[in-house]
Amino acid sequence: MADVQAQASGVFNKTSDYAKKYRSSPMERIEMIRAGVHPDDLQRTYSDMGVSKEKICSLLSFSRSTVNRRIKSQKALPAEYSERVIGLQKLIGQVEVMVAESGDPAGFNASQWVAGWLEQPVAALGNAKPADFMDTVEGIELVSALLAMMQSGAYA
Repeated sequence: MADVQAQASGVFNKTSDYAKKYRSSPMERIEMIRAGVHPDDLQRTYSDMGVSKEKICSLLSFSRSTVNRRIKSQKALPAEYSERVIGLQKLIGQVEVMVAESGDPAGFNASQWVAGWLEQPVAALGNAKPADFMDTVEGIELVSALLAMMQSGAYA
């Protein structure tokens, strides 16, 4: 029974770490932020999304030189960067969970879907792109709320 539930929730999906971040408590995410996101985790995220390092730096308003330094030294990203990375990962996890609960997750790549969706103008955001809000935690929460409304049918 646990195996069936795990498959339905995307645990066996290669992006299951995203769903875990989405489902983790605020206290757990705060601990992750304070510990800092390892550069390998950032690299995995943009690779899973099918975007470049430059694109992720632009999306999250990161200094490329800071990211490059952290990648080279293998030191965790600063808290303000980690917070935005975890927020993005949480969005990917939210989409994974939404699809697992409401649709057919077979063959669905939440990371790549999020990357594409972030670039599409959305009427609920005044025709702005969700990507325009990814540079702040409040913006990420706004985007997350929009995804939740889409799932519930409150906004189509």
